[in-house]
Amino acid sequence: PLDWVVLNVADGPGARPDPHCLEAAGRLRNAGIRVLGNLDTAHLDRIHLGTAHGARVFGEVISKAHRYLDWYRVDGFLLDRCPTDGTALPEVLRTITTLRGLRDKAHIVLGHGTHPHPGYAECADQLVTFSGPWRDYRWSQVAEWTADYPPDRFCHFVHGVPLGHLDEALRIARWQGAATIWFTDHTDRGGRTDPWETMPGYWDEIVSRIGTGVSE
Repeated sequence: PLDWVVLNVADGPGARPDPHCLEAAGRLRNAGIRVLGNLDTAHLDRIHLGTAHGARVFGEVISKAHRYLDWYRVDGFLLDRCPTDGTALPEVLRTITTLRGLRDKAHIVLGHGTHPHPGYAECADQLVTFSGPWRDYRWSQVAEWTADYPPDRFCHFVHGVPLGHLDEALRIARWQGAATIWFTDHTDRGGRTDPWETMPGYWDEIVSRIGTGVSE
């Protein structure tokens, strides 16, 4: 099943509503699929609560969240490039608490891209504990603390997965206890392109092979 879709108009919601994205979000919502707004939270690990700079960074994130809600009626948020160290936990928790105050039952996904401090698992609905190329994923290891949580708490995003290795990639996700996955044959071309912005070339193959315990 399709778990959720991330909407990223222009490194966030954009300056004004996009008619194509409005239509797409509406169609997904009518199909019963959750739409999440993409929020870049990379700078949350460098702010200090109570300072002018910290207030500005926090305010920008929340302002974008308001626009997502007002224009696209999103069901939650992906906090992209979310910090991973424990020192940033207060800032991230403050952000999540505020977002959930804006939207009842907001689905919150923390896009760490690697295993973070285990305290983050208590803050959100899901954590992205791997985001990267297939060459790294096939040799990746899972953090021991993840065994304390069910697989539906973890997500893996893997690009550059060859069609012939789809089954292997799915096995790795199951072994590592990640129930939400996004695999694609597209690559980031050395960081020059976004491999996630278009559908995988083998989408039908993924749908036909998906099994119990792993969602897309």
